[in-house]
Amino acid sequence: MGSDRQMQSLSIRSLVLLLALAIIWGTTFLFAEIALTEVSPTTLTLHRVLWAVPVLGAFLYQKRYKIPSDFRFWFGCFVMGALNNALPFSLIFWSQTQITSGLAAILNSTTSVFAILIAALFLKDEPLTTKKIFGGILGVSGAVLIIGPTDLHNLDLLSIAQMAMLAATISYAFAGVWSRLSLSGYHPLLNAFGMLTATTFLMTPIVIFTDGTPSFMLSTPVWASIIAISVFCTSLAYVLYFEIIKLSGASNALLVTLLIPIFAVTAGHVFLEEVIEKIDFVGFGIIILGFVVIDGRFTKFSAASNLVFKIKSK
Repeated sequence: MGSDRQMQSLSIRSLVLLLALAIIWGTTFLFAEIALTEVSPTTLTLHRVLWAVPVLGAFLYQKRYKIPSDFRFWFGCFVMGALNNALPFSLIFWSQTQITSGLAAILNSTTSVFAILIAALFLKDEPLTTKKIFGGILGVSGAVLIIGPTDLHNLDLLSIAQMAMLAATISYAFAGVWSRLSLSGYHPLLNAFGMLTATTFLMTPIVIFTDGTPSFMLSTPVWASIIAISVFCTSLAYVLYFEIIKLSGASNALLVTLLIPIFAVTAGHVFLEEVIEKIDFVGFGIIILGFVVIDGRFTKFSAASNLVFKIKSK
């Protein structure tokens, strides 16, 4: 994000890739709902990373990327795996046992706000400005509105599940900071491969301890959902995500978190007959507004529009 201060424009190719990634990550919530009918959240997390490793590994082999063997790389990948995969995936999948896939995706959109705020707190080239503070307050306010201010005191399963979603997004944000500090010298796809491999090692003993040896006697729809989550929503998604960053910068890539709920809510409604409350859409709008304030592109657009209007009025 620090390198994105001069905002890059979105090319047609970048926009197409961004929409494709939003569709892929948006349907992750639908596939998770199906898979969770037969597997636990932690086991689903293990499945997601386990099957993604050989797929992404084959892609790296085809591209002739050499996987690093030094301690710094793998230590960074293990921490990254915990912050960006093991913890948030498990929290998100558990929350989906209590809330709809669409609502989970809407709360997941706060990632864009927390990522910028936490980067501002820990990275010297990402100063904490008044604009970021105000945008952060808006984003958090949108999330609080969705959860419900009174429900924050009740701590029932519904409110805990929604707070678990927010905890997952905060974990994602810290992962972004860790990546910048520890893994910036390596190719992003190598980092993704190392992270997925490390997460597999982290999750295997956890799953065996909490759930026992995973069963492979699963129904066809569940297996199809697991493969979709792992191959398309993880391996392919990482390739698309880093391609977007390369073409248009990290700030533009963050826009995907605001597009995901559109496709997640649509898929949940069409295939699972889920219903999202109007207040949730209002909260989502406030979260988007918070990101827009932090990001600054709306302010720049408004300033440019005012300038054009003044020139034309003369």
